[in-house]
Amino acid sequence: MYDGPIIDAHHHLWDYGMGKHRWLMPVEGATEALGSLAPLRRDYLVADYLKDAAGHNVVGTVHIEAQWQEDDALGETLWLEGLDKTQDVALRYVARAPLGAPEARDVIARQAAIERVAGIRAILSHHPTLPQKSFITRPDLAYDKDWRRDIGLLSEAGLHLELMMYPYQGEAVFDVAQAFPQLQIIVNHCGSPIDRNPAGLQRWRDALRLVASRPNVALKISNPGAYDHDWTPQSIRGVVQDCLDAFGVERAMFGTDYPVAALQMSYGEIYQNFKEAVAHLSGNDQRALFHDNARRFYRF
Repeated sequence: MYDGPIIDAHHHLWDYGMGKHRWLMPVEGATEALGSLAPLRRDYLVADYLKDAAGHNVVGTVHIEAQWQEDDALGETLWLEGLDKTQDVALRYVARAPLGAPEARDVIARQAAIERVAGIRAILSHHPTLPQKSFITRPDLAYDKDWRRDIGLLSEAGLHLELMMYPYQGEAVFDVAQAFPQLQIIVNHCGSPIDRNPAGLQRWRDALRLVASRPNVALKISNPGAYDHDWTPQSIRGVVQDCLDAFGVERAMFGTDYPVAALQMSYGEIYQNFKEAVAHLSGNDQRALFHDNARRFYRF
């Protein structure tokens, strides 16, 4: 199995005591989209990541915005800039900007001026029948003219767009990719196979194929056990294979989504499952998925 260098293309860090991540804070009577977040309500800093990643050949990581306080979008990036980089953690960032708001242009420009910032993330994940699984309240957000105005600023600023989506947003993401053909888009978390029944998984595969038909879209195979509390190594292999069937090796890369993925499996289990799922591929293809593609997309 693969034993070469790894770039973890998707993880988060936070100082819980700062109170900047409102989604992590307990709210009386609230229903959480990912289930109970109690295990995540603690600091998760560079030392914590290194402890989880010990024994794995991680040579670089990409920090993804963790829904830091919305009215302080630049704050998370500045906080990251102050963290220790000597252990190769958080060498690149995907940051936040208030897309659709009047101040978005200024925030995007200020994020782009920071060398480690490679992209901006937007969240489109909306479930039509399970509101408790929705991350946003507007299912039509991808068609909002102000939101699209700001998407158009990203490639001009030298940044790419990262997207969280459910299969229900497949057509919207396809449309965004078609409308902005020069904009690199990276879809997170395997495109989120949220409904794990046969019909839901087919809907997810169909959405993957549709989105993958646009050449400016790539996929992060991150947190493959999300929404599947009964995952097995076989089910993870199936998710990985479906992702590769849609996007191919050239437009896919692995990431952990740690510590959020700890709700389902350990860091070691994630990479063991990845390695087993692609053991049949050539050495070059495996290295592309674990290292080379992330190095290219995030401009290491």
